[in-house]
Amino acid sequence: MFTGIIEEIGKITSIHQGKKSSKLMINGNNIFDDLKLGDSVAVNGVCLTVSALENKSFIADVMSETLERSDLGDLKPGHPVNLERAMSANGRFGGHMVSGHIDGTGKIMSMLKDDNAVWIKINALEKILRGIVEKGSIAVNGISLTVARLDKESFSVSVIPHTGNETTLLTKKTGDIVNLENDIIGKYIERFLTNENQHTNNESNITMDLLTKYGF
Repeated sequence: MFTGIIEEIGKITSIHQGKKSSKLMINGNNIFDDLKLGDSVAVNGVCLTVSALENKSFIADVMSETLERSDLGDLKPGHPVNLERAMSANGRFGGHMVSGHIDGTGKIMSMLKDDNAVWIKINALEKILRGIVEKGSIAVNGISLTVARLDKESFSVSVIPHTGNETTLLTKKTGDIVNLENDIIGKYIERFLTNENQHTNNESNITMDLLTKYGF
């Protein structure tokens, strides 16, 4: 489990491409204080397992499912990536609950400067937009962000200077692909409501409008 608060920007140093999978070597600094074999690290929001350690680098295996659902298959040696270790039990919970299991990708439609912030508009599939609520949380390339605006084809977030400086998000440009993970609580609620509708003929008093009204 992660929080979406990026610890540092790492760099892809090498990629060993398999038939359908890949093996990434990623260099960093801060996360290696206590990193060990078997630990989980979110790389651009994707939960990967440390399979080897070498100085200030770690190696992670990426299966075909992950390559298909995320931007990891598009990375090249030298690309910067957002890194976050799994949350510790005694740490502050500064972002929101992030599993590191990507729901899909989105495409940056625009990036507009607004005084000290940058507005980023992201196009996404309907199945992802269905799980987004205005003022709710979403992880974009592993970064915990608040949804500021929402329409039928896209959503927008506003990035403050600190987030821009500590992550790779503002190095992106229009047309670039980003990893998206919906709020996990919302996904469980949607699943519950879907199952209820499939297994009962009784109308439930719980609706998506009602949940949205009370901040879910």
